[in-house]
Amino acid sequence: MNDQDLRLAPEGRSDLADLRPYRAPQLDAPVKLNTNENPYPPPDSFTLELQQRLAGLNLHRYPIRDFTEVREGLASYLSTLTDRVWLANGSNEIILQLLLAYGGPERKVMTFEPTYGMHGQITRISGTRHLRARRNPDFTIHPEASIEAIQLHRPDVVFLCSPNNPTGNSNRAEEVIAICEASPALVILDEAYIEFSGRGHLRLVEECDNLVVTRSFSKSWRLAGARIGYLVAPPRIIEEVQKVRLPYHFSALSQATVLTALNHVDEIMGTIETLNFERAKMYEELSTMRGVTAFPSDANFILFRCESRPAPEVWQALLDRGILVRDFSEVPGCENCLRVSVGTHEENEKFLEALSVLLFAR
Repeated sequence: MNDQDLRLAPEGRSDLADLRPYRAPQLDAPVKLNTNENPYPPPDSFTLELQQRLAGLNLHRYPIRDFTEVREGLASYLSTLTDRVWLANGSNEIILQLLLAYGGPERKVMTFEPTYGMHGQITRISGTRHLRARRNPDFTIHPEASIEAIQLHRPDVVFLCSPNNPTGNSNRAEEVIAICEASPALVILDEAYIEFSGRGHLRLVEECDNLVVTRSFSKSWRLAGARIGYLVAPPRIIEEVQKVRLPYHFSALSQATVLTALNHVDEIMGTIETLNFERAKMYEELSTMRGVTAFPSDANFILFRCESRPAPEVWQALLDRGILVRDFSEVPGCENCLRVSVGTHEENEKFLEALSVLLFAR
């Protein structure tokens, strides 16, 4: 290929010219506390059964297109109806499918910032206009102001996130209901971390016919590498999603993984209590540490503001000590903030000790 060939290469979409690819740092560090992964691998019993299932797959054949057995099993676990359940390759693909079905040119999405960055990213990818409303300084949503913003701008899709990423706080049921009732917009409630809070709003899908709840197998299920997400919604919404999904999008390997996980729920979920205990200890220590303001969290991470040193400087100093966290200091509303995932007890102790030393190393 010569220079002339490069000059003639087609350009991408002009509306995405300023969009940065999603790139959470995947650096080689002994203590990785930056992407909210569960630090514990799946139990051996799950792994053994999955190996047996995979050995019996006919991978030269396409997977079952509508994965009915998987949907039935997940619906039974969630105590809902099969035709309310849909799965895809991570909750991000679920969100993309929803915005391909309900977004697009001449349509608008509203988020309440700061929140999960991929909501806005996928909005742009789908060609939908992104409207940013703001949260309160404590990261809660002001119901009356939020409803006023929805009624003023009339978005076609509204995102909520509970527990919210990166701030960790949750929505109350009455807030979700009020927003669903305030607008005919599709309301997407992202509950990727819900098992750590224990305050999910899945039942509201039966009360609010414009509500979709999205969830993930990446966090509490300990299967981030499997890339599995799902939604629960009224059947008519799933019918719209099926119009835009790619053929055979949910692989036979993914289907086998879900069916296996559903046979080991108690074992897989056994780390939640441990991680919640560690989260409480970490929050307590961060809250008493001079030079830090920690924010309460219902998820498996904690956002904290560095009051005495620039957050990027603290992030790099932690990395130099083999500890990787996430820098949110450039996100509006999270100025000078870092986010740390809850790891094992040993990992959390190393982080807290290093941070304490850094804050006083002036």
